[in-house]
Amino acid sequence: MTEPTHISSPENPLYRSVKKLVGSAKERRKTQRAVLDGWHLLESYAQARGVPERVLLAARVLASAEAQMLLATDAKKIAVLDDKLFDQLAPVEEPSGVLCLIAIPAPLKRPEQFCLLLEDIQDPGNLGSMLRTAAAAGADAVYLSKGCTDAWSPKALRGGMGAQFQLALHEQADLVTAARNFRGKVIATSLAASDSLYALDLTGPSAFVFGNEGAGLSDEILACATHRIRIPMPGQVESLNAAAAAAICLFERVRQVAKVV
Repeated sequence: MTEPTHISSPENPLYRSVKKLVGSAKERRKTQRAVLDGWHLLESYAQARGVPERVLLAARVLASAEAQMLLATDAKKIAVLDDKLFDQLAPVEEPSGVLCLIAIPAPLKRPEQFCLLLEDIQDPGNLGSMLRTAAAAGADAVYLSKGCTDAWSPKALRGGMGAQFQLALHEQADLVTAARNFRGKVIATSLAASDSLYALDLTGPSAFVFGNEGAGLSDEILACATHRIRIPMPGQVESLNAAAAAAICLFERVRQVAKVV
């Protein structure tokens, strides 16, 4: 019976490699690898993309049903770490006891009828939430500008809750080119717009453009929009959080398409 690898030193090559990936977007881009934290992300990845390259377990979770199933399936892909060593590696304060090393998936190739274009979204939690909403709404693809935070960082992955595995993600994208190439409505939210989101027909191909949490959209990408809309806000607030605005817009399209069907 194949036994898992045991790691007891921070100098172990696998340990050092995973530690770099947890802490560095540059390393993730260079190697096209990322680290998943927790049983939920492992399960989501397995359902959507298959078996991860390696699984790292804290010694304390070895007796769990989940760990025993993994050991029975493919022990040679598993490394067991001393608890203290694992906790030093984990990207959260309360480690789950499982980390997975994966290859960052290439974008899925499929017709694009429903997309997001994200310009310079800086907060990884916001980005993860927007990706999760996009996946839930049935979006085909998400284009992220070079100024966006890394979609495969531990915090963005936690916010996405598996959305990264469901979407065609195009990072470091030229949003102007993506907007010009999209065959349908390219819709930008703007506080200065006079047209309401709810007055726009969203039943056809639609691409929504959302900008930086503070600065909004650049003039360059705004010029590519075929429609500029506002989200009506009767309350006394200046603007919505970027993730909240995205959720409202995407699910307005879901509502309109469902009504037609």
